[in-house]
Amino acid sequence: MSSPTTNTSSGDPRVAIVTGGSGGIGRVVSQRLAADGISVVVHYAGNPAHAEEVASSITDAGGSASIFQADVADEHQVEDLFASAEEQHGGIDVVVHTAGIMLLSPLAELSLDDLDRMHRTNIRGTFVVNQQAARRLRRGGAIVNFSSSVVKLAFPTYTGYAATKGAVDAITMILAKEMRGRDITVNAVAPGPTATPLFFEGKDQATLDRLANMSPTQRLGTPEDIAETVAFLAGPGRWVNGQVIYVNGGIA
Repeated sequence: MSSPTTNTSSGDPRVAIVTGGSGGIGRVVSQRLAADGISVVVHYAGNPAHAEEVASSITDAGGSASIFQADVADEHQVEDLFASAEEQHGGIDVVVHTAGIMLLSPLAELSLDDLDRMHRTNIRGTFVVNQQAARRLRRGGAIVNFSSSVVKLAFPTYTGYAATKGAVDAITMILAKEMRGRDITVNAVAPGPTATPLFFEGKDQATLDRLANMSPTQRLGTPEDIAETVAFLAGPGRWVNGQVIYVNGGIA
């Protein structure tokens, strides 16, 4: 039996595309998959320097990485992303879709322009990336989408964002069934409060302490916590399929 880090048909190293792979959780996911022996295409939206940093950190550690810019909601750019990965690496085995945006406001006050922006990136982007993945992944592949624990936790001001992540859940569970006969798993991870630079922005210490104490572990999650689950779903977790995995330290 082939290793989870090699393609089942060729025995060559597996290849992953990580959208949003240049920052936050995506950066650590890219590095973790590369540490597991997977060649990683680090996707970025607008900052090539950050993507180059991630790719360099991977190659300096002995791994394989390249970068590619695309708007995840643009089907032509995403098609080019997948085509480039196939041309450079011979095929694609794993797609981890971390790219997304979060704009917070009570429902009554949320700008519809902000709602449309989140819809375009979080829903259309997930649909476009998953569409290419469904068409092009090799057998034995894995798609890992990113949902959010706020779908279940229902924090005030998260209405618009949580609604987009609820759509990600639906896409994930249905696509898993549509992949019947392809030996491709489709799952989503739903992080809780996670210590990233974006998460810390605009929050005072009292708020951070309250969020950390929501978990029985009494701490915030780390990008490494999330990457651990992604690595499992991307590699050995072949019997987990069509699931939304809440990775939040036990927050109800």
